[in-house]
Amino acid sequence: MFARRLIFRCCFAVGILTLPLVSRPALAQAEPATARPPLNVVFILADDLGWGELGCYGQKKIPTPNIDALAAAGTRFTQFYSGAPVCAPSRCVLMTGKHLGHAEIRGNLPAKARMPEFPEGQYPISEGAVTIAQLFQRAGYATGAMGKWGLGPVGSTGEPNRKGFDLFFGYNCQSVAHSYYPPHVWRNREKITINEKPIPGHAKQPDGEVRMEDWIGETYAPKLMIAEAVKFLDANHERPFFLYLPFIEPHVAMHPPVEDVAKFPAEWDERVYRGDNGYLPHPRPRAAYAAMIASVDNYVGQVLAALERHGVADRTLVIFSSDNGTTLPRPQDPNFHVGGADARFFNSTAGLRGYKGSVYEGGIRVPMIARLPGRIPAGRVCEAPGYFADWFPTLCAAAGFDAPADLDGENLWPVLTGGDTPKTRRPMVWVFPESGGQVAVRLGNYKVVRQGLKTRRPGAWEVYDLAADPGESKDLAAERSDIIDQAREVLRREVSDNEIFPLPIPDLAATPVP
Repeated sequence: MFARRLIFRCCFAVGILTLPLVSRPALAQAEPATARPPLNVVFILADDLGWGELGCYGQKKIPTPNIDALAAAGTRFTQFYSGAPVCAPSRCVLMTGKHLGHAEIRGNLPAKARMPEFPEGQYPISEGAVTIAQLFQRAGYATGAMGKWGLGPVGSTGEPNRKGFDLFFGYNCQSVAHSYYPPHVWRNREKITINEKPIPGHAKQPDGEVRMEDWIGETYAPKLMIAEAVKFLDANHERPFFLYLPFIEPHVAMHPPVEDVAKFPAEWDERVYRGDNGYLPHPRPRAAYAAMIASVDNYVGQVLAALERHGVADRTLVIFSSDNGTTLPRPQDPNFHVGGADARFFNSTAGLRGYKGSVYEGGIRVPMIARLPGRIPAGRVCEAPGYFADWFPTLCAAAGFDAPADLDGENLWPVLTGGDTPKTRRPMVWVFPESGGQVAVRLGNYKVVRQGLKTRRPGAWEVYDLAADPGESKDLAAERSDIIDQAREVLRREVSDNEIFPLPIPDLAATPVP
């Protein structure tokens, strides 16, 4: 019955929505930069994928041949950062080109906390917020998104169809996405039941045998989403397209298909995970986590194969990244991180400090690979710093659009296409009101961090030289007060008030900058 319903609804003739009038700079019409055919874009986003969890970034245990091949055919960045250390604000930065000092969404706030009329979804971006997808849609591109949204419930100002996507298929709500066998997914504004008996994303099993089969449902949602992505390419390869694929792996809960788990060594799993650190129990947590990353690699392979099959690979910019770092520890079970992940076993941060939820490097430095045959150099490793706020102006430059004037990021297109690393760039800014309240500013090779801003005793300013100390082990604050003064000035200038996501930052009076 579900299969018949799904086939019936697989229609891509979705009307392009009229963009609202906004007070910000008007959206520019596309203008061709060269005589080349219009550039297609596929942006693939993993969820909670750690800096060191891909083979091309040093992973030794989990095979990622398709992503490694993407890196070999393109450019791999070693100092690229997400927009935030958690899901929703990171995606807001990506979509709107505004860093966390200006972004509307700065934390993972459920919509119902302020808008009780919405039973699921996150607090929405506003009617006036302009996304990169809206520019592509306005220029006549087919626009699609399959995966996890997190920027506003269906019916709100932030729903995907009002933010530039002709077709959205997947999870609107991050909390629903904790389960890989959810009750429903969304096709645009239509809720589609896929599991009559859904599997919850959270449970504990204090004793007894933990069995994978007990946490397997009827329909595995990620398989539907990659199928929709391939269908989108099949349907739209003869016109320019912008395809956003925010897949949900390897975010916990861990319950990949049994056959995927069986591909990894049984001897890996000396301990059963019983759910004490949240999410679902699993008898083979290390193998399950590896299986989820292998699934992302498989999805990348399917997308690349579809591009080749339709003859558009040479004019499609493919980008791969992650929304933040790998999951963090919890004290309830010190053998595992949240959800049963084992970041130490997989060396998930490759020596970086911190995890998801932290503005230290392990929470925000992420893999980033870009491929465009003939334009982006193959096999290149680039050390130029960049972050999610840069994607909006960069994609505008790549596609020949005029970018809005009020973006916070920099155009990295000259770097992507083989240019030298710029000697200077704008400071990179993170203002994160969760996990105690944190800020970070990267100024050249220096990074300034301050923790505990929403606690009774805010932490001191910290300074790290990332060129010499990427693991942030040596605090230089005592000897580099000049760097702290510069960071304070950046924050004073670059942080706007946000009533929904407030974060007081003490000690930001105007300071002299050398």
